[in-house]
Amino acid sequence: MRTALSLLLLSASVSFAESPAFEKDILPIFQAQCLSCHGPDKQRGGLRLDRKADALAGGDSEKAIVPGHADKSLLLKRITASDSKERMPPKGDPLTADQITKLKTWIETGANWPDSTTAVEQPHWSFQPVRKSDVPKSGDSHPIDAFINSRLAKDGLKISPVADKTTLIRRLSFDLLGLPPTPGQINEFLKDQSPDSYAKLIDRLLASPAFGERQARHWLDVVRFAESNGFEMNQVRPNAYHYRDYVIKSFNDDKPYDRFVKEQIAGDVLGADVGTSFLVAGPWDQVKSPDPVLTAQQRADELHDMISTTGSAFLGLTIGCARCHNHKFDPISHTDYHAIKAVFAGVQHGERSVTPPAPKSPPGLVSPRTPSKPVKAGGNTEHFPTTLAKFIRFTILKSGGTQPCIDELEVFSADDSRKNVALAGNGAKATASSTLPGYAIHQLAHINDGKFGNDHSWISNEADRGWVMIEFAEASKVNQVVWSRDRTTPPKFQDRLATDYRVELSLDGKSWQTVASGANRPKTDGDGPKIYCGRMEGTPDVFRLNRGEVTQPKEKVGPGVLTSFGPKKAIPANATDAERRLALAEWIADPANPLTARVIVNRIWQHHFGAGLVDTPSDFGRNGAKPSHPELLDWLAAELVDHGWSLKHIHRLIVSSAVYQQQSKAIPAAMAKDAQTRLLWRFPPQRLEAEIIRDTILSVSGRLDGTMGGPGFDLFQPNGNYVKVYTPKNEFGPDTFRRMVYQSKPRMQLDDTFGAFDCPDAGQIAPKRSSSTTPLQALNLLNSPFLLQQSGFFADRLKKEAGEDAAKQVSRGFELAFGRKPTEDETAAAVKLVSTHGLPAFCRAIFNANEFVFVR
Repeated sequence: MRTALSLLLLSASVSFAESPAFEKDILPIFQAQCLSCHGPDKQRGGLRLDRKADALAGGDSEKAIVPGHADKSLLLKRITASDSKERMPPKGDPLTADQITKLKTWIETGANWPDSTTAVEQPHWSFQPVRKSDVPKSGDSHPIDAFINSRLAKDGLKISPVADKTTLIRRLSFDLLGLPPTPGQINEFLKDQSPDSYAKLIDRLLASPAFGERQARHWLDVVRFAESNGFEMNQVRPNAYHYRDYVIKSFNDDKPYDRFVKEQIAGDVLGADVGTSFLVAGPWDQVKSPDPVLTAQQRADELHDMISTTGSAFLGLTIGCARCHNHKFDPISHTDYHAIKAVFAGVQHGERSVTPPAPKSPPGLVSPRTPSKPVKAGGNTEHFPTTLAKFIRFTILKSGGTQPCIDELEVFSADDSRKNVALAGNGAKATASSTLPGYAIHQLAHINDGKFGNDHSWISNEADRGWVMIEFAEASKVNQVVWSRDRTTPPKFQDRLATDYRVELSLDGKSWQTVASGANRPKTDGDGPKIYCGRMEGTPDVFRLNRGEVTQPKEKVGPGVLTSFGPKKAIPANATDAERRLALAEWIADPANPLTARVIVNRIWQHHFGAGLVDTPSDFGRNGAKPSHPELLDWLAAELVDHGWSLKHIHRLIVSSAVYQQQSKAIPAAMAKDAQTRLLWRFPPQRLEAEIIRDTILSVSGRLDGTMGGPGFDLFQPNGNYVKVYTPKNEFGPDTFRRMVYQSKPRMQLDDTFGAFDCPDAGQIAPKRSSSTTPLQALNLLNSPFLLQQSGFFADRLKKEAGEDAAKQVSRGFELAFGRKPTEDETAAAVKLVSTHGLPAFCRAIFNANEFVFVR
């Protein structure tokens, strides 16, 4: 009888004079009758009624609430159902006629639900607007110190005294550059007693080209960048490295972060095509199936990776959790997920030809000119600014999968354009990584004998790889290199042609400058290089997938942004692919977006102190950690926007604070109150990352190659198998002595030595690295082939710089590795080690010391 009465009342023209008020009339009904099954803890049928976005999005089938259409709203159908199995709530009395009328009228009049109102709680802190709090009045001149000291005072703590200058320059150099300071740089800093000596040091390091290399490694972890596809084939992406170079340059140029964000989502319409490599930097299953369901699932997985990484990298949100249903914790609906999917629906994995900007080299490096023609077997000319050199190195990085061949390598004098200073007849000497054995016509001697053609050529014994180096009789000013595969007319042989390569010059055979590269040569006349930055292929329709199943499409969903927070932004359904991506990028980079600035300043804080103010750097949602210093986080976020989104400004602010400059000594009383140093009463000691340990070893041994950009080096044996097999190298040549950020990093494969140091494998995002301690780490730093080799190089350097006196060798070793002189006890023990086991053993011990791998 009661249900019949409800139906009778609903059929009548009963209405309020105005829409029922949500908080007064509707919210109590939801709380009393609905949320036990459709609230934060349980969402039967995929329906959640405690949050606006979820409620209006609906559940697994038709929408529960259709504003303006009570007759189309599943909620009304269920609460008025005559069948007890269909009626809601399933237990207890049905809703009263008055409650039903209120809900019907509320829906008919637009289902007004204020954005600030939820059924159970206020919006999560991270979805509220950024507010720049006043700096606490604590007597500190630096705003960061004021915030930290204000919080420490609540627990009776204070920051530690300032660290000594040697500690500071090492800490800052590793932090900003990922490299140790040289003894000369340390001495210069110690001698500078001016009040602004530390500020000048900060400025010098921020201006260094190595700054971008260091910061890029952090970002590449966040966006799961690698140079292979993953999955079972895991084939190499030879043109993916352009994105790595783009990131390095962006940080060095202090590109405004909002611009950096936009270029990675819509760089093809902003003059930065390579930026969109971000979208396709993740794994890709290149093995396709004739099964249409499996093919559709693969495509859904590809788009899911783009959606999830965009959310985690820029917004610190787990958008991917809304793939199958409304997000269980954060205000991201199932429909929101598919609206973002519609933004990226036209993006496919793969290469596309782009027109790169003219290359600009960092200070101290020669600027190569961009060649206008593709490489040809018959001859290629490389022009570059006049450079004084005694060595040339030609490194081949790709040659069609076969052993590369060069029939002559010529280097011409800037003073006499007819003089080939690389000619053996002019006193030049050649060396190579390897030579194909068994062929008289293919000898290293033919590389510079002045005779042309295949019958007088050198062939590497490595597939797709190899290098030759020529030492001139004397240092010469040069400005042109000519090389060929088969310089006969016309050329008889087109195979084995180097298509990707690097030409470098050096005065001492140790420090190299790149003067030419095949990276920017067009593949065919009139084309730009092909870069792995995705193919943009229109705007295919997107349908909401029930439970995320590709076999259960529901209604069509147009492009859009997340609807429950941030600035309101609509994307027209007929927007082009580029317009959709640009609109999303602009929404993310809008200063009114509460997450974007917070997330990136937190990442920067984490890089300096080992942990962010929010300890879950890619999850700012309800399941993430609460900020340890919320007012400081918001102050930094607002400061970033106020200063043109300059990341270097935030770096400078942080490292100039007394909090950053304090000692790292453990204080028992403070440890008892804050053992994890989350309140920052001292500087937290940190182990160097895998890449920085390797770079530091090379720097200390004197073998670090500072060449920037271009194709990377490989730490695995070359092979062209259908399923790529990654066999680690056990011998390492000069072509592998660059910074590890330039390693051609494969997905899901780590090198034998430094993979043990918690180096991510790019199988998924790595916003925060673990820091384990294992026996294998010590063994690798003691006995691995790379460490044995570099210990020998380090020993050679010590002999050269300190002579044959063991005490002087030990002293110089400590200076290079630790930035300090040894104590008397250390000298005595080390001299005994040298006399008993040799200088290389001392060098191995240095590389394995805690002081070498930790920064304090």
